[in-house]
Amino acid sequence: MTHILNQEFGGERPLYCEHDLLLEDVTIHLSESSLKETHNIEAKHCTFEGKYVFWECRHFHVLDSLFVPSSRSSLWYSEDGTLERCQVDCPKMFRRMKGIRLTDCTFSDAQETLWDCSDVEMTRCSFENADYLGMHTTDVRLTDFRINGNYAFQYGKNIEIHNSLLNSKDALWESENVTVYDSEINGEYLAWYAKNLRLVRCHITGEQPLCYCENLVLEDCTFGDDANLAFEYSTLRATIKGHVVSIKNPTSGSIQVEGEVGEIIIDENQKAPADCVIQA
Repeated sequence: MTHILNQEFGGERPLYCEHDLLLEDVTIHLSESSLKETHNIEAKHCTFEGKYVFWECRHFHVLDSLFVPSSRSSLWYSEDGTLERCQVDCPKMFRRMKGIRLTDCTFSDAQETLWDCSDVEMTRCSFENADYLGMHTTDVRLTDFRINGNYAFQYGKNIEIHNSLLNSKDALWESENVTVYDSEINGEYLAWYAKNLRLVRCHITGEQPLCYCENLVLEDCTFGDDANLAFEYSTLRATIKGHVVSIKNPTSGSIQVEGEVGEIIIDENQKAPADCVIQA
C-alpha cells in the first residue's frame, strides 16, 4: 500500500483511478473527483474541500476526517465504504451506494443525504438539518441514532432502529418492513401509508400519527399529549401504556390502552371492515 503523508492536492482528478493508498494528514483542496474510480483507499486525519471525492470507489475507509461544506455530494455510486469519527458539514452525501458503515460520525447539514442506498449500518451518529434523510434506502440498521430533519426514511424498506431519537415530520412515510425499538419519534403525520411497521416500547408525539397503515403493530408504546386522531384508516394490533388523546376510525384489528382514551371517534366515514376492537 502506498503511503501518502502530509500532502495537499487540488485540480481535476488528482488521484483518479489510484488504488491501495493510505492517505494520512492529506488535504484535498477545491477540486472535483479527486478519488474517483479508485479502490482500496484508507484516509486518516484528512480534510476534504472538493466535490465528488469518493465516486465510483470500491472499498474505502475514512477515519477522524473532515468534509467541509464545499465538499458536497462527495460519496456517490460507491461500494463498501466506512466512516469513523468523521465530521461532515455538507449536504447530499451518499447516493446510490451499497455497503455503508458509519460509527461516531456527526453530520451538521445532512439535507438530501443517503438516497437510494442499501446495506447501511450506523452506530452513534447524529444528523442535523436533515430533511429527506434516507429516502428510498433499504436494508438499514441504526443504533443510538439522532436526527433533526423532516421526512426521514420515506419509502425506505427493511429498516431496524434501536435506542434512537427521531425529530422528524412525516417520518417513515410509505415505508415497508420497519421495526423500531426503545426510541422516541416526534413529528406530525408519522408513518402514513406504512406497511408492516412495528414499534416496540417507543414514545410517539405529533398530531395524527400512524394513519393509513397496513399491518401496524405497537407493543407497550406511549403517546404524547399532542398525538391526537391516531390510527385513522389503519389495520393494527396495539398495546399502549398511559393516556391517548384521541383515536379516529381505525379500520380493523385491536387496540388495548392501559390507561384512558380522551376521545374515540367512530363516524360515518369509517372504512370496512370497520371491526377494530378498542379496549381502554
